Amino acid sequence: MTETSRDSQAEIIDGLRQLLKKQVPLDASTNIVRDLQLDSLAVMDFIMSLEDRFEIVIPLDRVAEVETLGDLALVVDELRGRN
Repeated sequence: MTETSRDSQAEIIDGLRQLLKKQVPLDASTNIVRDLQLDSLAVMDFIMSLEDRFEIVIPLDRVAEVETLGDLALVVDELRGRN
């Protein structure tokens, strides 16, 4: 993982900690649905908050490809032109 991906991942984790009601370990390998038990509405709310935070638009087909926080950081970096 590149330094920029780590930066994005840290911001993503910060946003996710604000959303979650419980303390869980979060890292690049954390599966967003399985490990965090987020339903589809919560995932979309989180994606929209990331779009606002990073000033990007994450297409739904890209969202469907994301499984882990690391995957999400890579997508965010790519859309920000930081890959």
